[in-house]
Amino acid sequence: MESKRAAQRRGRAGVQHERDLALKLWEMGFAVIRGPASGAKAKRILYPDLVAIRSGTVYIFEVKTRVKEEPIYIERSQVEKLLEFARRSGGKAFIAVKIVGSSGWKLVPVDMLKPTRGGNYKVDEEDLSKALSLKDIHAEVLGAKRLDEFIGDRGDKK
Repeated sequence: MESKRAAQRRGRAGVQHERDLALKLWEMGFAVIRGPASGAKAKRILYPDLVAIRSGTVYIFEVKTRVKEEPIYIERSQVEKLLEFARRSGGKAFIAVKIVGSSGWKLVPVDMLKPTRGGNYKVDEEDLSKALSLKDIHAEVLGAKRLDEFIGDRGDKK
């Protein structure tokens, strides 16, 4: 079982990564706010870790930090709160994953999460490999297309 000191250290690292993501989004021109109950285990309130807005598009993030790429398990109630906030705001919900030592963020849309037998959710290695980057959402909010989206413009797709 994890010691109280180890849990506090992990919590401080998580807060630092939330702040890092907020700063990166801010530098990209987003208005960003960190949820006031983030990390406080608030049960009744629907606060996500971060909300970022640009050009009327709302992005909602639950931030997870890991030492290596491995499955991430997320409680059903946490996902439900994230989805409810997205519904109320008209925003897009993501699990933002920071792998310690890597330079980038992996943004997994909540609709990619896989349910577990216990009724919770997980992000697996496949999800992480298909995750969006900060550049992807920045391009999206600016109206730019990714290269793989141009295929449909040539009439090749059904």
